[in-house]
Amino acid sequence: MSRPLHLSLLMILALGSGCAPASSPSKVVSGDPAALEQRPNAEQLGEVLGTVNGQAIGSSEFDQMAVRQVGRDGSLGEQQRLDILDRLVDEKLLYQEALRRGIDRDPKLQKMMVNTLLKEAVYNSVHTGAITDDDLRRYFDEHKEDFVVAEKVQVKRILIKPDEAEDDAAAKARAEAVRGEVLEHRDDFKNIAQRYSSGPFARRGGDMGFINRQGKPGVPEAVVSAAFELDKGQISEVFKGEQGWNIVYVPNRRERVERTFEQMRGSVQRKVKSERYRKLFDDFVGGLKEGAQIELERDLVLSRSVEVSVPTAPAARRPPRSGLGHGGHGPDDGHGH
Repeated sequence: MSRPLHLSLLMILALGSGCAPASSPSKVVSGDPAALEQRPNAEQLGEVLGTVNGQAIGSSEFDQMAVRQVGRDGSLGEQQRLDILDRLVDEKLLYQEALRRGIDRDPKLQKMMVNTLLKEAVYNSVHTGAITDDDLRRYFDEHKEDFVVAEKVQVKRILIKPDEAEDDAAAKARAEAVRGEVLEHRDDFKNIAQRYSSGPFARRGGDMGFINRQGKPGVPEAVVSAAFELDKGQISEVFKGEQGWNIVYVPNRRERVERTFEQMRGSVQRKVKSERYRKLFDDFVGGLKEGAQIELERDLVLSRSVEVSVPTAPAARRPPRSGLGHGGHGPDDGHGH
């Protein structure tokens, strides 16, 4: 989980102990009591979803964070809700610790002070010199697959769905006729797909883009499997799926590329630093939680309606509702009749 705000606060707090987290922080007491007294009123706070050392977590701030995670249908899963609650607890603890240490005495200037301190002190003290070449090579060797450019194929598909008045055999015959037209005029695949295909990508000439073996949302697994059986320029046999009869064309392929350590050195450095920052964050917040009084209304968090607005996705971008089954085989050789 990405935690930029948490990480920023953590790095600032770590400065006070030589960039190392405290092993067992004491119970939080504000360095500026007046600051914590400047709390939002009940209307601004909304429902109380929990308290951290007496400081309330309000539904309004929960909903504000939820906006960034809510699905296109406006839904928010149970684990997502609990993750948001955990993040809010972390933020309260870090803010309280910042106050206790005197880092921030004006809540309105907190973000500005965080950014200034990060620029002037934190990122200058946590530099790549602290990470040895052996550290980087060890990480690269243990995570080589993360730096591989996966094999991909460009997939174009025509989907022929049976009409209400025709049986399955008639629909297949229609698909075979369309395939014959494609074999004769493969350079015109886009227009043929726009004329005949019922698939959600028909408006784009059946082009589903480049896909790796893991597939992507909106592309049935059977279509992915069929595509990877084809060489560049080949067209599949007609095969049946749950939605109808399919024709798959692979105009381009991109082969797997394994990159060297020297090529990926910069990326490896960023990943190693990120993991070290995250461990520092987890250790530090874990210590804060040990000495904190935290009460959470998890049942309320899981059951309440989250008030967020979600933009409506354009109809043309909606993925197909179901995948396709296994079908035929024996593609053409990519050279026509």
